[in-house]
Amino acid sequence: MSYGKRIDLLCSLFAPTDVFADVGCDHGYCSEYMLKNGLCEKAILSDVSKGSLQKAATLLRWYVENGRAECVLGDGFAGVEKDVGEVVIAGMGGAEIIKILSDKRHGFVPKRFVLQPMLNTDKLRRWLVENGGYIERDFTFFADGKYYDVIVGRRAQGGERQTYDELAFEFGKENLTVRGEDFLARVRKLLTDTERFLAAENLSAASREELLARKKRLEEVLKNDGKGILRST
Repeated sequence: MSYGKRIDLLCSLFAPTDVFADVGCDHGYCSEYMLKNGLCEKAILSDVSKGSLQKAATLLRWYVENGRAECVLGDGFAGVEKDVGEVVIAGMGGAEIIKILSDKRHGFVPKRFVLQPMLNTDKLRRWLVENGGYIERDFTFFADGKYYDVIVGRRAQGGERQTYDELAFEFGKENLTVRGEDFLARVRKLLTDTERFLAAENLSAASREELLARKKRLEEVLKNDGKGILRST
């Protein structure tokens, strides 16, 4: 069964676990994949939208009736225990994901996580590195006419901490080293857009300075072979 390229790719990144949490579950496809493929004993699905949660409950009716799936109407990690084995949060902004992870009532860095922010990925990377997360994979992919970022990682152990520089926070370490074609195509598009904005009339001095700095960073990424950008983790 295919759920579309974006969801299929996310599902390919999941690992077997005891309890799987699908936060902001929407239709519940990620949980269905885990349950149908025997990759988890139980799935917890949460969403602030009653309509979305009802769709997920309908899709997973058999699993709900047999105690293999639980649907929770609520915000973020409400109803999700901190010892849950794996968490997916996909299809919302990076700032919103940070809000869920850092919430004083329910927030935590999961044992293992797959995060797919729609924007502000740089802010999410920084928050994870500075707040007990350990990023294992972090790359750009193209699906359904759009570019997406996905971050796979885990809770840091024993005080371990990664070292990132500003380019790594902005673009992702894996993108800068592996330099996949989807990532490079996205950078080329960003560069073209930046050059178009620079050509606009009545551009303020501050905006021009910001765009020129962005243009320089994008050109650096495209010409660099990945060496010398990153320090060791």
